[in-house]
Amino acid sequence: MTYAKYGNENVLELTERPEPKVGPSQLLVRVTRSSVNPVDWKVMSGGLDAMLETRFPAIPGWDVAGTVERVGPDTPEFSVGDRVAAYARKMVNEGGTSAEFVTIPVEFAAKIPEGVSDDAAGALPLTGLTARRAVNALEVTDQDTVLLHAASGGVGYLASQLAVRTGATVLGTCSPENFEKLRRIGVTPLDYGDGLVDRVRNAAPNGVDAVADFAGEVLESTLAVLNGGGRHVSIADPAVLEHGGRWLWVRPDGAGLAELLGLVQTGDLTVDIDQTLPLEQLPEAYRLSREGKAQGKIVIRVQD
Repeated sequence: MTYAKYGNENVLELTERPEPKVGPSQLLVRVTRSSVNPVDWKVMSGGLDAMLETRFPAIPGWDVAGTVERVGPDTPEFSVGDRVAAYARKMVNEGGTSAEFVTIPVEFAAKIPEGVSDDAAGALPLTGLTARRAVNALEVTDQDTVLLHAASGGVGYLASQLAVRTGATVLGTCSPENFEKLRRIGVTPLDYGDGLVDRVRNAAPNGVDAVADFAGEVLESTLAVLNGGGRHVSIADPAVLEHGGRWLWVRPDGAGLAELLGLVQTGDLTVDIDQTLPLEQLPEAYRLSREGKAQGKIVIRVQD
């Protein structure tokens, strides 16, 4: 799937493109699964044009699971036939993962363990690495009370599980229909919106030690409940920088992704998948994501 100009999902079209070249320390991956993240259609709309160069026609998508088809020079870590996953963001937006083949730097890739499906591996990279980066940046310990904004969303649900694994007391905002989803993984759910600060104070009378914002427009609430000296990060609001917080951007990280895939293999991390659609229905997948109609990740089946 490619787009020849910026726009919404209507600019996507199924086309033929040359097979990517494979350079030193690169892998050519035969793509079985990709998945949809909001950044995909934001990039396609031109929303990140100030940051990322785009060369048209561009293939969208940064998540990938598949099989190594070919290796470039000096890639002893991988062999043809290895099942791999990666967060495959590149400096130039052109050759994405919504295609039969994609080339990725070897350091982006992680082997998919036995028992982990291509659907789960393809849905995990961007959201999983973002969640891992947030929890690690907050240095969460078993002595902490942590608040996660948008805790049932794509990044938030994975961050919730990682935070719970530290032994921390975890509070998470979500809509009431997702309360039970969070309770099942050990998170105390709180309705977002008006009155949130009071609800957090009732649940954590001594305040919270760390806050992760996966939603945006919550900085005032964060500062109202955060203890003195507390830590806070956001993936959605750079204004945190003005208040001692950290604005996070996920990085490709094969070693970090391998760690997350290992947790999926052992059952210690669950990837929430809404549905799997074929590549030809990528426009519909983007529409569902853009309109907020997906309850979990939308996986794209490229080939089997």
